[in-house]
Amino acid sequence: MKTLWFITNPKSGTATPAKAEALEAICSERGLHLAGRTAFPNQSLPTPRALDAAGVDTVVLFAGDGTINAAVTALLEWKGAILILPGGTMNLLAKLLHGETDPARIIHAAHDRARRTALPFIRVGEHRAFVGLILGPAATWVRAREIVRSGSLRGLLRALKHAWGRTFGKGIRLVGVPGLKQGAQAVLVRAEDDRLDIAAIDARDFRGITALGWEWLTGDWVAASEVTQCHATSFRTGGHKPALALFDGEPVMLDPGSEVGLSRTRDLFLTTLDRQGGLSR
Repeated sequence: MKTLWFITNPKSGTATPAKAEALEAICSERGLHLAGRTAFPNQSLPTPRALDAAGVDTVVLFAGDGTINAAVTALLEWKGAILILPGGTMNLLAKLLHGETDPARIIHAAHDRARRTALPFIRVGEHRAFVGLILGPAATWVRAREIVRSGSLRGLLRALKHAWGRTFGKGIRLVGVPGLKQGAQAVLVRAEDDRLDIAAIDARDFRGITALGWEWLTGDWVAASEVTQCHATSFRTGGHKPALALFDGEPVMLDPGSEVGLSRTRDLFLTTLDRQGGLSR
């Protein structure tokens, strides 16, 4: 970890320009060379060829899950390393790699003693999910959630009405998941080392739909209702119409019969945790 390229998204959670500059200053204090920076999505992500030409060995990602997804997907075949800092709202991938800690401390720890590790991820065609995949009518709440996060309420009522109507409709049907009740309003898929963890919510009454929508806007919707949890190594989306899916929070329309599978990266990510899951000393 000597030559860095810094990627941020000023619109992601806590990744403000001022905080990004402060982190860059810490890197400079540690003697690390900053070869370039990207403010995504206004600027294009660097290509592996551009990073190699600049002598970069580590890309630092200070952003939310959506930006991290785009950058990691673009760099899956790059031979360098990626250091993820918590700069979004939930920061699930940063917590997985570093535990509960702050960006500055992660940089210091990574410079001193980070190790490289691989992570499992969900793949559907050309799309990837490193944090989680959400399927089902509840995915339509994403528009309302982004409006709330932006601080502007323009268009919120229309987005709420649309999400409300879709959630009361037919649920998602999945093929190849033993024990899963068909017609769930929301299905969350997470990648584990050797299987997909599948959690489904079936909210049918007014109270359940209200709770589901509220949790979508304010927190973790899995807490909204009783969850049915299953496991599989792969499955397919059912039905005869395209289905909305959220890959790390980013919306994608999936064709009927799309296969959801499990893959694994190479040793791409830097982690500051020891092999038992504790913070490296």
